Amino acid sequence: MDKKRTILLPKTRRIIETVGEQIKLARLRRKLSGEMVAERAGIGRNTLISIEQGKPSVGIGHYLNVLKVLGLESDFLLLAKDDELGRKLQDIGISIKKRAPKRKK
Repeated sequence: MDKKRTILLPKTRRIIETVGEQIKLARLRRKLSGEMVAERAGIGRNTLISIEQGKPSVGIGHYLNVLKVLGLESDFLLLAKDDELGRKLQDIGISIKKRAPKRKK
């Protein structure tokens, strides 16, 4: 089975790499070994290394499990919290479709 490769633009790649670095720093500040965090999160050591390197192929649930082990799961709720553009669109009354249009064949 071929693995799908996630392609990210450079700016987006830097964001996920920064998240990985911040997770690693949080782990080190708590003086937790990678093996201990991986075990508590229910993932393999290699998956934790991939998270800390900001690899986009790791599932978001694994990121959340690691944040939970570090006591940072409430930070996850801050993602997309301040949706300025969405609120502006809502305020001016532009209707947003709930689903994207289907592709024409």
